[in-house]
Amino acid sequence: VLSLCCEACKKVVFHVPSELEADTLVGRVDLKECLQSAEFISSSDGNFKVLEDGSVYTTSALSLSAEKKTFTVLLKDIQEKVQKKIHVDLVKEEKKTLKTRHARDTVLKRTKRRWGPIPSVMIENSLGPFPLQIQQVQSDTAQNYTIYYSASGPGIDQDPKGLFYIERETGNIFATRAVDREQYPSFQIICFATTPDGYSPEVPLVHTIRIEDDNDNAPYFTQDLFEFCVPENSRPGVVVGKVTAEDRDEPYTLHTTLKYRIVSQTPPVTPAFSLHGDTGVMSVLLPQLDRELVPSYTLLVEVRDMAGQPFGLCTTGTVVVKIEDTNDNAPSFRQLQYETRVEENRVNVEILRVSVVDLDEPGSPGSGAVYEIIRGNDDQAFEITTDKNTNEGILCVVKGLDYETAKQRVLVIGVNNEAPYVLAPHSQQLSQSTSTVTVHVLDMDEGPVFKPCLLRLDVKECEDIGTAIGRYVAEDPETGNSEGIRYRIPPGQCNWINIDDRSGEVRTVRVLDRDIGEMRRGQCNVTVLAIDRNGKTGTGTIQVCIVPGNKNFPRIAQTDYIMCRDRKPICLTAQDDDEAPYSAPFVYRITDRNLASMWKLTPHDDNSWYLSPKSDIPYGIYEIPVSVTDNGGKIGENTIRVNLCDCLTPSECDGRTRQLSGGNVTLGLWAILAMILGSLLLLLILITICGCCGAGVMHRQVTDDCANHNLIISNTEAPGEEVMDHNIIPLQNTCDQGGYGVKTGEQQTLDMVKGRGHTLESVRGGGHQTLGGGEGGGQPMMDTCRYSYSEWHNFTHPRLGEKVHLCRQDEEQKHSEDYLLSYNYEGKGSLAGSVGCCSDQHEEEALDFLDQLEPKFRTLAETCIRR
Repeated sequence: VLSLCCEACKKVVFHVPSELEADTLVGRVDLKECLQSAEFISSSDGNFKVLEDGSVYTTSALSLSAEKKTFTVLLKDIQEKVQKKIHVDLVKEEKKTLKTRHARDTVLKRTKRRWGPIPSVMIENSLGPFPLQIQQVQSDTAQNYTIYYSASGPGIDQDPKGLFYIERETGNIFATRAVDREQYPSFQIICFATTPDGYSPEVPLVHTIRIEDDNDNAPYFTQDLFEFCVPENSRPGVVVGKVTAEDRDEPYTLHTTLKYRIVSQTPPVTPAFSLHGDTGVMSVLLPQLDRELVPSYTLLVEVRDMAGQPFGLCTTGTVVVKIEDTNDNAPSFRQLQYETRVEENRVNVEILRVSVVDLDEPGSPGSGAVYEIIRGNDDQAFEITTDKNTNEGILCVVKGLDYETAKQRVLVIGVNNEAPYVLAPHSQQLSQSTSTVTVHVLDMDEGPVFKPCLLRLDVKECEDIGTAIGRYVAEDPETGNSEGIRYRIPPGQCNWINIDDRSGEVRTVRVLDRDIGEMRRGQCNVTVLAIDRNGKTGTGTIQVCIVPGNKNFPRIAQTDYIMCRDRKPICLTAQDDDEAPYSAPFVYRITDRNLASMWKLTPHDDNSWYLSPKSDIPYGIYEIPVSVTDNGGKIGENTIRVNLCDCLTPSECDGRTRQLSGGNVTLGLWAILAMILGSLLLLLILITICGCCGAGVMHRQVTDDCANHNLIISNTEAPGEEVMDHNIIPLQNTCDQGGYGVKTGEQQTLDMVKGRGHTLESVRGGGHQTLGGGEGGGQPMMDTCRYSYSEWHNFTHPRLGEKVHLCRQDEEQKHSEDYLLSYNYEGKGSLAGSVGCCSDQHEEEALDFLDQLEPKFRTLAETCIRR
């Protein structure tokens, strides 16, 4: 065991084995270095004890599970009031195992048997006589005995000095006074045996003295007063609350086994509550707790230890149980009938107060009254509210009553509570309490009354000044007629109408137009006064509403249009400032008969119609008169100016565009280059066209032998069918008067576009579906020279490519392997004919179509001739 002196009284480290037996010396601490006179020495860990010389021993067998164990040694000097601590760390030693062949797993160590006395018992608050012998210790080798003891418990901070001592010669241990167990539950006595010369031949002996508890503490309640609440009419068994008590004696003994009971109840009526003896839980016992009879109960409860035995100590406490109110009492009127009076035409006046009786707690929702009028208030002329201070019902008149209509009113009022009614046990449901109120209406001299009080007069827009629009009169309520009543309109109102002071006839004083500033709302309220002979007045209101009229003509918003060669219909849209039903839908019509035969109008929607030409009318500017009729029958005349122009976009025929192009414009470098390139391209096209036309004039006979390996005459192997299709385009060249001609009989045609219906004119955008038409032998169908080469090329090239593509496929849509192969010359008029994939194309047809080839093929023919 390694012993190290503490440094600055802070920390000491001992290296110990992992397994420690009882009463094993761990190490020694130099106590005087930290505190010269230590009167009290204790350990924070009960597994270790510290002697006066600083020796640290184990009190029981100990196993160090962790690598390190820490505890604290407390030193106290009570006189100097000094306290210091020493931290002790126990570090597990590393075991050094000898790596031998016959090494044992465990090493047995022989120790001397020694006497260990059983713990002694000392009665708490013992009466002596003192000194009281507790135990005797003896040693075979030593003759002098000394002891050191330490205490545990709440009184450890107090001075237990002088409580025990030992006779030096005999080893008898004595107690000098009685001990309180609640302060010191137990003591540890460490006995030292020495020889006369001071040698300690034996290890110190540890002896435990336990203080046996005495029932010297009575139990006590944790509160001086317990207060609980429970609703009235609660059922038996409902928990009210719980009382608790404690005892400072030793736990889990009869000294701390407590019992509760109710000693008395105030008022002394039938017991209303029960108290559980073991848990202290209080519950309802009486089935009917009525707050109106007993608002609260005061209980005297007792708690006793020793399991409630008569010789146990006891304490009493007070419990107050308040009964909470529930709405188990319905309110009832003090009177079943009331009578009151009120003058006619009085409003917002209190006419009666009613009161009720309610046994529930005042100020609670169970007693707050809520009044209502059950019958007799169909016109909502009365209203009843609750006065929160007095709980009374206040009946008021909120609409004026008319004596001439009803001289009295009978009301039936009822009352309820704010909280819902709770039916008490063993009681019957009560009906709502009601009371009858008779209200007598007193007759008063009244002024004239307009009937109705608000009169609505509708006036057509733009009516003439002075137009009579209605009559507004008042009556005397007493007489029921209008004699002697005069009318007038107070100043400061909209000056639209006036009223005759005797007859009440209403006339306009202005032309009412909704387009004028103050009349845009289309409505005005005018207050009218009626005055009788006695000077009494009455008021009424005339609401003048301007009804929209058909005063505006419909007009077309845009009248100038440009129509290009596509002749897309023009959408005409009309506008009308009138409101429905004097605006849309509109009806359009062309008023000029000549133009109506050339142009037509078709509906689009309620506001718009389409304008389009009926046929191919000449280009030019047309001024078309169009009338538009609105839904009210009003007709607006409009002139539509249409510029029918030979253009692609309207900007080409826009006069403003031409004016801009005629101004001074500075061309840039790229624009000049573009113009030069365009001129060269145009020149090239003209040269090409001239060459094509010239080639048509020349008539040359192409010999068969010159077409060796290129053009082969193939005889047809089967007769073909006559195919007449409007999509077949005959190709002619009328520029050649004697060479390439067109037969008028069975014409040789080329199916340029199969099933598509496109022609050269349709490509150019002309709208024609055929190149030309005509009948009779030798008559040309049309002049093809007026089309440029680029137009012919753009028309024929994609269609010839399609036909060639179809020609090179067989029945399975696969390309033929012998397409465009070189053939040896077979001679003229071969009987075998051609066996190529195109043999079935145009069977039994002559080769006259070669005379009608386009410029590309003519060039090919000329090349063959030269070769």
